[in-house]
Amino acid sequence: MSEHRHLRILVTGGGGFVGSHLCQRLIDNGHTVLCVDNFASSTRRNLASLLEHPRFELIEQDIALPLHADVQQIYNLACPASPVQYQRDPVQTLRTNVAGAMNMLELAKATGARVLQASTSEVYGDPAVHPQPESYWGHVNPVGLRSCYDEGKRCAEALFLAYHRQHGIDIKIVRIFNTYGPRTQMDDGRVISNFIVQALRGDDLTIYGDGSQTRSFCYVDDLVSGLVAMMGSEAGFTGPINLGNPQEITIAELARLLRDQTGSRSQLVFKPLPQDDPLQRMPDITLAREQLGWHPVTPLAQGLGHTIDYFRRELQAASVEAVPV
Repeated sequence: MSEHRHLRILVTGGGGFVGSHLCQRLIDNGHTVLCVDNFASSTRRNLASLLEHPRFELIEQDIALPLHADVQQIYNLACPASPVQYQRDPVQTLRTNVAGAMNMLELAKATGARVLQASTSEVYGDPAVHPQPESYWGHVNPVGLRSCYDEGKRCAEALFLAYHRQHGIDIKIVRIFNTYGPRTQMDDGRVISNFIVQALRGDDLTIYGDGSQTRSFCYVDDLVSGLVAMMGSEAGFTGPINLGNPQEITIAELARLLRDQTGSRSQLVFKPLPQDDPLQRMPDITLAREQLGWHPVTPLAQGLGHTIDYFRRELQAASVEAVPV
């Protein structure tokens, strides 16, 4: 799977935050990209720079429906990824994760394509082990509000391994930890987008819990490098493999950092922690370092700067659109 060979590559969820950055990287690397998205939780504006490109094709479809395409690689990224989005329609979230994964595996079976599943750190739930290695089975509430996503992704991993063992499908599984960067939606509901939008608007920064819970944040360009590296890894190495940043920060520290970087005078306000919200989440990326030679390289302050600039432009555009003619 040489990066120098021209390939036809399918990216499901290609209109999303991570998917659109991946599509751009693959085009830049000389490949032809078929992007599949139904835009249920994404926007065409993320693909504005690609829509007229001769090696880019957009297929507007729900991956819970069967799909036929002649491709050599498949990146399965389709699924709402923020709690606000995936809890809005939990049945559809499960359908996307399970039926969508099966459809992509059937496509890989028909074409001989290599297929990568974008799984998630949510498979670890509220972890009792820290940091989380791939060998950890997780601590997940199977009937909680987040279970439509957590268990959907866990089932998708099981499906990928079942197809690999039973049909010899060439699979790769990555577990993506918190990722941030331009093209995150303003109403995404996750902590970095929440804080930046609140700070730029001069609103209070809302912290759920006491702010001592920790997260680790990976800039989107680094994550995309990890996805491409995993897709290009040696045959037979299936994963799962963690992709994320092993630098830990408390939510309160993040709020203060973003307040400083935006020049905001916002106050910090504290609200109750949502159900099953993990208190710690940080990847052990030893396997990614050893097998892929991959680790994040973008400092948090630098990545946050790019993200703040993006949200500042988005807010300015929204204010212009809101002005009556």
